[in-house]
Amino acid sequence: MASRPVWKGQLRLSLVAIPVELHSARDRGSKTSFRQIHKPSGKPVSYQKVVEGLGPIDTAEIVKGFQTAKNEYVLIEPEEVEEIRLETKKTLEMVQFVEQGEIAPLYYDAPYYVVPVDELAQDAYRVVRDALRETRKVGLGQLTMRGREYLCAIRPCGDGLLLETLRYEDEIRKAEPLFAQIEDDPADKELLKVATQLIESKSAPFDASAYEDHYAQALKELVARKARSKKAPRARPGADKPEVETDAKGNVVDLMAALKKSLAADKKSGGRKASPRKKAS
Repeated sequence: MASRPVWKGQLRLSLVAIPVELHSARDRGSKTSFRQIHKPSGKPVSYQKVVEGLGPIDTAEIVKGFQTAKNEYVLIEPEEVEEIRLETKKTLEMVQFVEQGEIAPLYYDAPYYVVPVDELAQDAYRVVRDALRETRKVGLGQLTMRGREYLCAIRPCGDGLLLETLRYEDEIRKAEPLFAQIEDDPADKELLKVATQLIESKSAPFDASAYEDHYAQALKELVARKARSKKAPRARPGADKPEVETDAKGNVVDLMAALKKSLAADKKSGGRKASPRKKAS
């Protein structure tokens, strides 16, 4: 499936404006996802917007509300939110540059590829990319996307540029209350020496392909194994009966076992057949 841009606008450096698109750098399609199923009926669980005392409501009737007091909300219409004019809705201007290692890792949030929209934009795009490479700097700016304004860092990535959204200062929880009880005394020198040697012996260039998500792989294998098994319970929402029968305790009933059980019961009864009904004269 082709990647869809999550934002379109201009990447600006002073008076230079480059038409670009943002594409998520995350591949969520590689993960195993589940639907919630109502086990007794085998039907998928759906969710409705409900109001206490009224039940399900139309989504068109929903507006944003900000609580100002107990049981009191000030209402904001969607149109009022859209009327907020921000330059960052269509323009990402790099207003500052910092050293690549200057931003602490805990500020980084989500990665996006920055892609020029056409060949005409590529010349200026490459100039910005190469300038960031040469200076070993990261550009900072802000953009509005998905209903909020993000602080962003832009850096070279392969042949292109990578944008990473950053958390704002007030979004970071202070570490001091959590680390306050940890003693600040230096570690034992002999233990430190051994630990340092161990780290050095295991040091190597970073290679993401050397690691895999073992839990996700095991989950895929479990799903594949259950899908191949004729004994695994299944749900068919459109059918009147489930594909695989279960007993009163919910255990799967094997079809061959059920047939053999029926045959044994038939032999025990002497193989008597039910008498056909007589036709009405």
